[in-house]
Amino acid sequence: MPEVPRDEAATKHERILEYIKDLKVGARLSVRSLARKLHVSEGTAYRALKEAESAGYVSTRERIGTVRIEKKQGQRDGRLTFGDVAGIVEGQVLGGAAGLDKPLHKFVIGAMELDAMVRYIDAGSLLIVGNRENAHRRALERHAGVLITGGFGTGEDVIRLADETGLPVISSKHDTFTVASMINRAMYDRLITRKIMLLEDIVTTDSAPLTLRMSETVADYLRLRERTGFARFPVVDDRGRIVGMMTARDADGAEPDEAIEKRMTRPPVTAHPSMPVAAAAHRMTSEGIDLLPIVDRHRRLLAVVSRSDITRAMQFAGKQQPGETIDDLIWSGFTEEKRTEDALPVYVGKMTPQMSGPAGTVSEGTLLSLLTLAAKQTIREVSRRGHVVESITTYFVRPVQIEAEVRLMPRLLELSRKSAKVEMELHDEHGLAVKALAAAQMIDPL
Repeated sequence: MPEVPRDEAATKHERILEYIKDLKVGARLSVRSLARKLHVSEGTAYRALKEAESAGYVSTRERIGTVRIEKKQGQRDGRLTFGDVAGIVEGQVLGGAAGLDKPLHKFVIGAMELDAMVRYIDAGSLLIVGNRENAHRRALERHAGVLITGGFGTGEDVIRLADETGLPVISSKHDTFTVASMINRAMYDRLITRKIMLLEDIVTTDSAPLTLRMSETVADYLRLRERTGFARFPVVDDRGRIVGMMTARDADGAEPDEAIEKRMTRPPVTAHPSMPVAAAAHRMTSEGIDLLPIVDRHRRLLAVVSRSDITRAMQFAGKQQPGETIDDLIWSGFTEEKRTEDALPVYVGKMTPQMSGPAGTVSEGTLLSLLTLAAKQTIREVSRRGHVVESITTYFVRPVQIEAEVRLMPRLLELSRKSAKVEMELHDEHGLAVKALAAAQMIDPL
């Protein structure tokens, strides 16, 4: 193992991180071993290990432990890793732990003769098979991982080969059909998740954002505003942690030599890189702010995002197809009735058996989703602007039967720069069945 860094100016926390970075990929580590090796408390070791995991230097998974991995990149490619699969199938890693962070692009079920099976195995794939050691060995030789079903193990020579090639061999107690279904479901869920745009997808940390220091003055703020043309700046301390925001309103009426620390707005509203763009839009609108600082788990400033950045991102995200979500399944059977140019859209569709609740009628959750989706679609068509639903009040007049033909009829009550209100009615052949009032916040570009 590498020696502990000797930089006396560094904190214990930083020394542990440097030690972890110097470990070989595949090395296993734990809080207790770090504390013992580096002569620190287990609490300090735990915090450093969590930061290393957040930074992508280690991976911790149930039943596997913590392993040094190749540093993860900021981009999310949506693929499962072998380590993800081990967790999904409740597997035990028999060998090749260094490859747990490697992505896989497909899995192959080994329910055929070996020669026929080999034609489907290539680099980055995962062979799902029972206790067939010759198949395990051939998969590793073709740069593929192995998932052994039925709780079986494998030979020592196969485990050595897995360690040499850095390709995991995983054993799961489940049968082949079960693990294939679990992996397939996870792949599909990951595809949907990949399409959800996060703040880390739209901001860059290559260059540091413009900031002010607590010790600077209002005159420094005014000079920075004049030089850049911007009016809002994060205020950071000596360690780069955000402590406030300085705006034109904060500077209004202040003496030029007055310290920023006394004029800034605190505490600042911040967000983490993993926050969805839609959630960030809602936060900025509800807080009435136009610049959102992005921070790490220690509140160190990473980047900033403006409301116009958020709006452009949401417009782009609206054009993407995220996959078949529950909302997609509910809404897929509804179409828009023909209407005149000035009329609001009316949506018609049929209640399917999958929409039923315990009582045999359409579930209240499905009806609520339908009314919400129809309200959002109406606001989108009328305003052509981004928005987020803030609240919805629903009145269930009477049950809706399965197989019933229904009409969703909206009425626009309010539409302004900041908000919208839509009244929705759901009618079946017997008349009004459900009524709702939806309120939304509008998201405007600056």
